[in-house]
Amino acid sequence: MDLPAQRQALVHCALALSRSGLSHGSSGNVSVRTKGGFIITPTGIGFEVLAPEQLVELNQEGAPNPGQWRPSSEWRFHRDLYRAQADVNAIVHVHSPYATALACARRAIPAFHYMVAAAGGDAIPCAPYATFGTQALSDAIINTLNGRRACLLAHHGSIATGEDLQKASDLAQEVEFLAKVYVLTQQIGGGELLRVEEMRVVLEKFTRYGQQEQPVA
Repeated sequence: MDLPAQRQALVHCALALSRSGLSHGSSGNVSVRTKGGFIITPTGIGFEVLAPEQLVELNQEGAPNPGQWRPSSEWRFHRDLYRAQADVNAIVHVHSPYATALACARRAIPAFHYMVAAAGGDAIPCAPYATFGTQALSDAIINTLNGRRACLLAHHGSIATGEDLQKASDLAQEVEFLAKVYVLTQQIGGGELLRVEEMRVVLEKFTRYGQQEQPVA
């Protein structure tokens, strides 16, 4: 995908996140890896009014090209995640209601439902609190993810990664759904968690989950 197409896809993704209720106003940010670095949403501009030319291109060190809008204040953790995880090509960070509620309580999403494995582990952990836009927050995210594809951010929101924008966006949606259902289960007294052994089985099955074979001619 060339750069103009990547810009258009990122704007489309951001708009979909806004209209789905995962992101409101100018909160949250989205990025996609490029050959020379990454493109990220700008600071202070809501997803509903975002235009492709307002996206900010940064190099692998996180330095923006001159003459652009200011990038999201969270650009550091996008840069560091692309450095740390070679299979990550897109990042979605949102302040969705239920995931953020759990994050504000500093609570992870445990193995109450098998789909927790979609985030790459037997739980969706919550990273320790650090001020937004800081290297400390980026370090906390890298250490918490440790190869997983999603986590919560204490007193902040959630982050989801993927091989492309669609997968990262889909995972952000899944994390919010799981957070909502988990909150609801707590309201009716909670429930038992899946055993570690069962989550290992699910994680193994997820290595092939959703993959289609070529149809027989």
